[in-house]
Amino acid sequence: MTIDYRLTLATEAPPESVAARAFPDPSERPRPTTQPNVLSEEYWDRCAFDVTVRSGRDGYVEAEDGAGQACTWEPRAYVNLTFRLDKFDLDRALESLLPVVQRVLATGTEDAAFVHLSDYLLLTRFDGVVTKHRRAQWWDHYGWVDELLPG
Repeated sequence: MTIDYRLTLATEAPPESVAARAFPDPSERPRPTTQPNVLSEEYWDRCAFDVTVRSGRDGYVEAEDGAGQACTWEPRAYVNLTFRLDKFDLDRALESLLPVVQRVLATGTEDAAFVHLSDYLLLTRFDGVVTKHRRAQWWDHYGWVDELLPG
């Protein structure tokens, strides 16, 4: 079983460019798939997750913020980094995943949303302002995350 996280960036950049920011070592980058504008890689042994990097147009993100309000965002052009984490090795997966998210956010200024389980908004960056959406159940359980993610 897996648990999903998705980082969406509002950008015209190709997925290869975002993947290079996420995984600076060329030997570790996700590889092209048979689908256009889609890269993918499995890091199960080393990081307990896999990732798909996909670009598209007319995006749609809907998730509940920390106050229980539904938030929607429709980036015109976007790149999604979708992570599937090993449910039975979740701490190790998050310890590997969050530095990837941090690198992507630190190396660009585009609007972004970080979503857990396709339903819960954890972090947004709009117009350069980072907001951590306080889902106490998640942020309190993974308190060390505050130090890794901006905001």
